[in-house]
Amino acid sequence: MRDLPAALAAHLGTGTTTLCWCWRLARRDGVRVGFTDHDRDLAFDGTSFEAAAGMTASEIRESAGLGVDNLEIEGALTSDHLTEADLAAGLFDEAEVEIWRVNWQDVEQRVMMKTGTLGEIRRSGPSFAAEVRGLAHKLQRPTGRLFQYTCDADLGDRRCGVTLAAPALTADGTVSGIPGTSELAVAGLAAYGDGWFTRGLLALTSGEGAGFRVEVRIHRQTDTGARLALWQPLPAGVTAGDGVRVIAGCDKLPVTCAAKFANIVNFRGFPHMPGNDYVTAIARPGATVRGSAAS
Repeated sequence: MRDLPAALAAHLGTGTTTLCWCWRLARRDGVRVGFTDHDRDLAFDGTSFEAAAGMTASEIRESAGLGVDNLEIEGALTSDHLTEADLAAGLFDEAEVEIWRVNWQDVEQRVMMKTGTLGEIRRSGPSFAAEVRGLAHKLQRPTGRLFQYTCDADLGDRRCGVTLAAPALTADGTVSGIPGTSELAVAGLAAYGDGWFTRGLLALTSGEGAGFRVEVRIHRQTDTGARLALWQPLPAGVTAGDGVRVIAGCDKLPVTCAAKFANIVNFRGFPHMPGNDYVTAIARPGATVRGSAAS
C-alpha cells in the first residue's frame, strides 16, 4: 500500500480532484527533463515539467513477486528537449524514469507512482512510444563472467590495464565534413593506419554535440583524410570544425592484444578453450584447431 502525503490524501477525500501525471527522465549523461499531461508547465523538485509534449501513459500495473511490470509512454516529438535526432542518437536509451501523480493546483501534493528505465523506443512520424521497464527487469540481465574465446574486458579498464592516454591510442581531430547521418570526415588522423580506430570510440569535444559518444564501425583512410562510419546517427548541430577525440579499436582477439597493444599478459579471454569448431572438426594431416596441430 502506498503512503500518501496528508495534504494529498485530504484532497482526494474531497471527491473533486485536480490531478495530472508528470514524467521525469534522467539520461545517462546527467541531463534531466520533465513532461506533464496538464495544459500548462509545472515545476517541482528542481525540474520543469513541460506541457507541450503531448505525453500520455498506459495503465500502470504492479504485481507481487519478481515479474517485470511494464507500461508505455506515448507522445509527440514537439519538445525542444525530446527530438527525433536525440532519440535516434540513443541519448534516452536506458534513461531513468519517475512517474508522479500531482495536484496541479499545489504541486507539493504529489506522490511517486512508479520508477523504472526506458526500454524499447518506437518512432512513427512525429510521434513515439517508449516502454518503461520496472526495476525487476534488471534481475533478468546476465551477470557474472562469460567464458569465451575473445576478451571480455573493455579497452583501458582496470582489468585490461592499457593506458589510453598514450598518443598511439588516443587522437584529437576536427570534423572536416559530414558525408552522412552516421559518418564523419575527420582531419588530424593521417598518422594512423587504415582500420586503426575500427571498433574504437569517438567523442565530440566541442560544438552543440559536445559530450556525445559513439562506437566507430569502420575507420578508413582516403585521399581526402580519415572517414569514420559510426554505429549510431550523429546528434543535430554537428558541423565542420567541431572537435573530436578518437580512441583506438580492439577486436578482442589475442593476436590483436599482443601485436597492437603489447598487452597479452592481461588478455581476459580463453583462446585455448575447446568450442563447437573443435567438437565438429575432422582430423586432417596438417590441419590446426585453435592453434593445436592435428595429427
